[in-house]
Amino acid sequence: MLKTPVGLVTVTLAVAILLAASLLIVTGTQGEDRALRMRIMTPASK
Repeated sequence: MLKTPVGLVTVTLAVAILLAASLLIVTGTQGEDRALRMRIMTPASK
């Protein structure tokens, strides 16, 4: 395991980036229903 401060910072930064990316992917895919959104945006036919 890396014991130097540079190694610890590098590993910590890599973990933080991976965590942030996974959270963005999870929150971006939840509740996303483009078909429903298109039905809401199109005007109602008479």
